[in-house]
Amino acid sequence: MKKIIILLAIFMGLGSLNLTYSQGCVEASSDDGVQVVGYIQPQFDYYFFGEDSKGNAIKPNTFYFKRARIGVVGNIPYDISYYVMAELSPVAGGPQLLDAFVTYSPFGKMVKFSMGQFKSPFSLELNTPCQALHTIRRSTVVNEMAAPFRELGFMVLGSFGKERDIISYRLAVLNGTGINNVLSATNYDDNKSKDIAGRVVVSPLEGIKIGGSYRHGLVEKIDIDGDSKSKTSWAVDLTLEKYNFLVQGEYINGKYIGDIAGGGGCGGKDADGTYPEYKKNGFWVMALYKFNFGLQPVVKYETYDPDGSAYKYLNQTQVITQNTMTFGFNYFINEWTRVQLNYAYNSEGKNADGSVGEYKNDALMFQVQVKF
Repeated sequence: MKKIIILLAIFMGLGSLNLTYSQGCVEASSDDGVQVVGYIQPQFDYYFFGEDSKGNAIKPNTFYFKRARIGVVGNIPYDISYYVMAELSPVAGGPQLLDAFVTYSPFGKMVKFSMGQFKSPFSLELNTPCQALHTIRRSTVVNEMAAPFRELGFMVLGSFGKERDIISYRLAVLNGTGINNVLSATNYDDNKSKDIAGRVVVSPLEGIKIGGSYRHGLVEKIDIDGDSKSKTSWAVDLTLEKYNFLVQGEYINGKYIGDIAGGGGCGGKDADGTYPEYKKNGFWVMALYKFNFGLQPVVKYETYDPDGSAYKYLNQTQVITQNTMTFGFNYFINEWTRVQLNYAYNSEGKNADGSVGEYKNDALMFQVQVKF
């Protein structure tokens, strides 16, 4: 509760984003047939991993594609639209089908029905398109607690408001098995249980948006004793914008039963029942200011408490709290081209025995993005 109070207090000192993010990363700009869309994000990372046993600095660095995506979008008479996006970057898991869904809008923007593969309607930062993220990487708490990002399923969505959306909503029934996967985590072919996920955003005043998200699902089959691994998560977020200032933040809390940690499994926690139970949480808060000449400095603080479950951060498996302070800037060369530079200063919490779990794992990231 203290974290939520602190988060809200920081927000109220500044001021919300007036963007309305669509179901996909890009919307069709016309009704004239198929439209090819996409973006590429070549990136350079430089890591500061301390020194080896001989005192030599460990500074691995590499060029790669963070994302390289291409797809087609379009509208079909009457009230039908389609969206297909592929990921080509091998680092991001490609080549693979990323999104593919059909949407029917018989009541305009108020009620829409969508079926296919799309992002889970959970979390503000997850549902911010990758090409619109204000920092190069998503927060650790989102990467761990909003996963799996994409699912096969059915969703009802819509919004209300004339000049601006006062209320928007999304409610989805999902396989709960992850991207391009119709089976359960252990390849059972029944997959009887489904995940439920939903998100509501309310904008009571111009420049203010308050969001809430919820997701619940079982993992694998129910065992002979009637128990099952499960995850239940909820999130609240706030977005404020005024005079070129932008402040955003989100708090996520969840109960995970069983070996289903986002980064890879149980941390050996004691449990009275068949499966161990983890109560994970974390938040991120970010402030930006955009100058008229296209420069946008950004500072972001985030923390994630895994409650003793194991996960990976920059290829380091750990079971302790991860704190990250990101400093950087975005520079918009034009409407289609953006440059981002981020420095991530990382500090970890204490181990279960009270020892400091600090790792040498700061990172400098540079990314160029072009949309088409």
